[in-house]
Amino acid sequence: MHPHFDAANEANEPTESSDPNDVIVRCNDDPSTGIRLRGAVSPDDEVVAHYTASRLVHYTVEINAPGMAARLDRVVGWTGEATEIDGFLTDLARDFGGWDGERRWHTDDRDLTVTAVFRSGGRIALTWELRPRRIGACGWAASVTTVLEAGEQLAALAADVRHFLSAAGG
Repeated sequence: MHPHFDAANEANEPTESSDPNDVIVRCNDDPSTGIRLRGAVSPDDEVVAHYTASRLVHYTVEINAPGMAARLDRVVGWTGEATEIDGFLTDLARDFGGWDGERRWHTDDRDLTVTAVFRSGGRIALTWELRPRRIGACGWAASVTTVLEAGEQLAALAADVRHFLSAAGG
C-alpha cells in the first residue's frame, strides 16, 4: 500500500500540505495537471440497508491544470463495492496489455466520470470529469486527463483509492 500516491513524485512523498490520506494523481506528461481525492468521511447518520457490506462515503474531488481549477464536494462513493472507482482502476491495471476503445466509470449520481483509453507504450489516459448533477438545470463541467503507466502505477493508484475510501470515518 502507498499511503500517498503521486504519479509525478516517485518517492510518494506528501506534497503541498496534503493530508497523508489524500490521493493525488499527476499526469506523467505534465505534472501541473492532476486530480486530488480528499476529505473522505463516512456519515454515521446515513445507513443504507441493502448495502450491508458497504459503507457510504462522501469525498471531495479537485482537478487542476494550467489556468484551471475545479472542485466538487460531497461526491458519493461506497466501500467494499466491486463497482466503485477502485474496482474500475483495478480492472484497468489487470488489463495492462491493452484494450480497444474507451472504458468508462461514473458515480451513481454521475457527477464524477472517469474515462480510460489505452495508448501506445503501455500508457493509460484517464479523463476525470466533474459535472455536478445536484444543482439543477444550470451547472458546469470540467475535466482533466492524466496519463499513467498501465502496470504498477495504475495498480498502486487502485490500491490507494481503495485505502482512501475504506479509511473514511475510521
